[in-house]
Amino acid sequence: MARRRMTAPQRRDQLIGVGRQAFAERGLDGISMEEIAARAGVSKPVVYEHFGSKEGLYQEVVRLEMARLERTITSNIQAGPWRDRIERGVLALLTYVEEETDGFVILAHGQLPGEGRTYSTILNRVTAEVSYLLGEAFKHRGLDESMAGLYGQALVGTVSNSALWWLDERTPDKHTVAAHISNLCWNGLRGMEAQPRVYGSGEASDSASDETSDETAEKDA
Repeated sequence: MARRRMTAPQRRDQLIGVGRQAFAERGLDGISMEEIAARAGVSKPVVYEHFGSKEGLYQEVVRLEMARLERTITSNIQAGPWRDRIERGVLALLTYVEEETDGFVILAHGQLPGEGRTYSTILNRVTAEVSYLLGEAFKHRGLDESMAGLYGQALVGTVSNSALWWLDERTPDKHTVAAHISNLCWNGLRGMEAQPRVYGSGEASDSASDETSDETAEKDA
C-alpha cells in the first residue's frame, strides 16, 4: 500500500519540527541543508520550496518559538494577586524549559542574522509588559511609578537568568525553584521603601554592631 503523501501545510510543519531539533543540537552554522532534508526524508528542493534557504527555515523556527514563549509568559501575568502572577510567570517559563527544551535552547543561544539575541528580544518585550503592570501597581501604593522600568528589569532578569541556569542543572525540581524565586521577588516587592537609599559603610557598620550587641544581650539574659 502506497504511503499517503503529506499536504503542503503538513510538510511545512514537519520540516519546522525537524529543523527545530537540528538547530537545537547543532546551531544554524553546524548543520547543512542536506542533513536537514535527509532527516525529513525529502530532497533539498522540497526544503527550498517551503523556506527558500536554511536561514529561512531557521527564521521561521525562531519566530514561532519567540511567539510561543512570549505568549506563554504574558498570558500568565496579566491578572490576579501579584504573588500569584509571579509564581505563574516563573512556572510558565520553567515548564517551557522542561517541555520545549529544543525551542528554549534555540532562543537562549541563537541569533537571527543581522539582529540581536533572540532571548534578549523576548525578555525586552516581557520586561516592557511587566514594567507597565508594575507602574499601575505603584500608583496605588504611592510608589514612584517612574522607577517601574528598573524594577521590571530586575524581576525579569532574576527569573530569566535562573531559567538559563536551570536549563543545565534541572535540580531542584521546577516547583521548588519557582517557590524560591517567587519568595525572593514577592518579598522584595512587598517590602519596598518609598524612598530607598544606599546605606554608607559607617551606617552599615553601626547597624551590624547594634545587631551584634542585641544578640550578645539576649545571650547574657
